[in-house]
Amino acid sequence: MHFHPPLSDVVTMVSIPEYYEGKNVLITGATGFLGKVLLEKLLRSCSKVKAVYVLVRRKAEQNPQERVEEMISCKLFDRLREEQPDFKTKIIAVTSELTQPELDLSEQDKETLIDCINIVFHCAATVRFNETLRDSVKLNVIGTQQLIHLAQRMKKLEVFMHFSTAYAYCNQKHIEEIVYPPPVDPKKLIDSLEWMDDGLINDITPKLIGTRPNTYTYTKALAEYVMQQEGTKLNIGIIRPSIVGASWKEPFPGWIDNFNGPSGIFIAAGKGILRTMRASNSAVADLVPVDVVVNATLAAAWYSGMNRPRNVMVYNCTTGGTNPFHWGEVERYLNLSFKMNPLEQTVRRPHVKIYTNSLLLQFWRTVGHILPALFSDVVLRLTGQKPWMMKAITRLHKALMFLEYFTSNSWTWSTDNMTMLMNQLSPEDKKTFNFDVRQLHWAEYMENYCMGTKKYVLNEEMSGLPAARKHLNKLRNIRYGFNTVLVILIWRIFIARSQMARNIWYFVVSLCYKFLSYFRASSTMRY
Repeated sequence: MHFHPPLSDVVTMVSIPEYYEGKNVLITGATGFLGKVLLEKLLRSCSKVKAVYVLVRRKAEQNPQERVEEMISCKLFDRLREEQPDFKTKIIAVTSELTQPELDLSEQDKETLIDCINIVFHCAATVRFNETLRDSVKLNVIGTQQLIHLAQRMKKLEVFMHFSTAYAYCNQKHIEEIVYPPPVDPKKLIDSLEWMDDGLINDITPKLIGTRPNTYTYTKALAEYVMQQEGTKLNIGIIRPSIVGASWKEPFPGWIDNFNGPSGIFIAAGKGILRTMRASNSAVADLVPVDVVVNATLAAAWYSGMNRPRNVMVYNCTTGGTNPFHWGEVERYLNLSFKMNPLEQTVRRPHVKIYTNSLLLQFWRTVGHILPALFSDVVLRLTGQKPWMMKAITRLHKALMFLEYFTSNSWTWSTDNMTMLMNQLSPEDKKTFNFDVRQLHWAEYMENYCMGTKKYVLNEEMSGLPAARKHLNKLRNIRYGFNTVLVILIWRIFIARSQMARNIWYFVVSLCYKFLSYFRASSTMRY
């Protein structure tokens, strides 16, 4: 059931920046990819926000304020630094550990948060697909539970926004904007994990998660149910992004700062290490730019704060239903982008190919990945260098294995709430907080994404592009030379020993010679 406000309420609504004016905001996971983009956008586009409290874990070598200082020194905050030089005065670091009782907050910090927070954005989560069930439940479920308990005591709280994933219910093909019944009662699971040893937990994990591919999607489904059941007095919104990728427009195109998800795969393709992967050409690659997710989240919190809907509002933040992009197209644009703007020190010319057939995939993995890696490591050893290629290929295959489920299947998501939310925005807010993915041009986005991995993840300068292109041409010439030598070897070993093969060879060569002679004669006659 979706809540729609009366028309009169829509007309009198304040703008999104006006809503955040004077508000105190709490963000968990602010040092993560999504969290830091949310922090930057909130401070830049809602400049009159009063303060942003960020929960930060202790690290032996850094205190929370130092961690925040390091985070905001990255390129993501360049535009904000230019527009609002004193923006850091609004960021308040709070030492916390989500998995500990009472979030491991000091009494003073706890009282401060209870007294002043107006809006909570819960971004913190473990996004590792191969996380153990115990650790995944700790952060994704128990951490959420602890935060809800604190939120219920907050005197001025208006909205609680929770980041989930569009794949929380990937065990079904069509996913509505509702919270589904959980695969297991979260309380019973949490109680069981307390007395089970790690060996037993690992043994029962496959049975518990069932047809879901990993503990991440499983615990995200549990967290949604915990939100709904234990946050009954709260005004809750749940954002479900699909595969979060580089920024589309903000703060500038192609910003990305990690190897997670598709980014690591793209870089491996750009370096010429990744040659083949399992995917279906026709399967939808439901990539969603990080700034689209952040803009939709800020708008959703504004909507819930202004309208106080009766039910938990769920938003499927996806692209496949409105602007589909397929893995076959990802393959094409990857190869094209990295040939036009190559990465430095590529191992081979970028040329990734996708397969659905297991036998073909295994054959080309052996030919394209394993054998060249072994050969490369032998050369490195002989030249006194440390071998690394086989290690890199093993890590790559492991990462690809976790992604195969998502690259080989397609889902459809209802996006009625996303459409409704977009329709509530004023023309000005639609520009400032744009999340209309119908406007997204995939070829341009992929080019910016690939450039973003070069500039922001690998920290390569654009001035190095001519040299990188030269290196790519050199690799092409080496490949042509190798292929020529291979043809001569095949000729000497196989064809030269067979009279029939020689006859076929001579026939093909003479046919080519006749064609060239005819072509030359025709050209001469024209003149």
